[in-house]
Amino acid sequence: MKLSVIDFPECNNFDRRLHAARVTDFGGLSIDTIQVNIGLRCNLACRHCHVESSPSRREEMTWDTIVHVLDAATKANATTIDITGGAPEMHPHFKRFVDAARERKIHVMLRTNLTIMLEDGYQDLPEFDAQRHIHLVASLPCYLETNVDRQRGKHVYQESVEVLQRLNAVGYGRQDDLPLDLVYNPGGPSLPPNQQELEVIYRRELESHFGIHFTRLYTLTNLPIGRFMHDLVRQGKARSYEQLLQSNFNVATLDKLMCRHQLHVGWDGTIYDCDFNYALGLASEAGHIRDFNPQQFLARSIVTGDHCFGCTAGCGSSCGGSLADEKDAAAIASRSSCPAATQEALHAGM
Repeated sequence: MKLSVIDFPECNNFDRRLHAARVTDFGGLSIDTIQVNIGLRCNLACRHCHVESSPSRREEMTWDTIVHVLDAATKANATTIDITGGAPEMHPHFKRFVDAARERKIHVMLRTNLTIMLEDGYQDLPEFDAQRHIHLVASLPCYLETNVDRQRGKHVYQESVEVLQRLNAVGYGRQDDLPLDLVYNPGGPSLPPNQQELEVIYRRELESHFGIHFTRLYTLTNLPIGRFMHDLVRQGKARSYEQLLQSNFNVATLDKLMCRHQLHVGWDGTIYDCDFNYALGLASEAGHIRDFNPQQFLARSIVTGDHCFGCTAGCGSSCGGSLADEKDAAAIASRSSCPAATQEALHAGM
């Protein structure tokens, strides 16, 4: 099964918006992070997954390509390798990859769905991750059980809570050297509420009900691609959501976009500007990671499409959450699909 590929016109609406904002050189600014999708196999099949991972996927990165990724990080003096999937922990060389990166003194960030740590063969992961000081970024798209299970599957919320408690028990979210960040994304065609205000609500709800502690909350905007786009089309909401993203374009987000400070490596070694371009099959001009040249990569023009409005709408969205200060928290919160968050964010914005 291949990822869907969309052909964009030579000059798309996003390029036109950049031109109107007098942005004439939309290229790389630094290479702080190398993000790598090491495989598409996952124990879940979430509705909002833009790479359409599932238990049936078998694509995975070879060890030789993983070594090329490590070499590229060294060449670029990148400080972080950001490992994603699928459920990256299911890759047969996951632990070996982590140890090899740590030997090179590279900080490791892992994007986890949490529930994998309850599966047979993976229950030692909390201790493994803690011993190697892996920075965990965990998906928890709402603090309400109904919303999480609707997006990610039955019982996923309770399983996620159990794993978060296990992670707290080994120090994650409690010690400065064991960061545990959570990720929120809307359940429908809306922009996220204010990140700082929603973080306060998450902390209160998770601690009061489950005694859970975490480091930071990231709010991410759903891009109209992958399974989320399929849902929008079925509901007849694709066009209105695209218009929502375009009408909320924020020029203040441009310098902080992830595509300008990192590269993304697909499971087969192809280089992309970001994981969303990877999901759409929009490869960068940099080719394969085995041939990576940091100077040439920074000098490239970033491949864009209308989906890029998802990263620049409102307060912006990236792998590290929002990008710009939210000037109108009430307006953004009113579009949230997390009802309790909407109510409280609106109240805070009055």
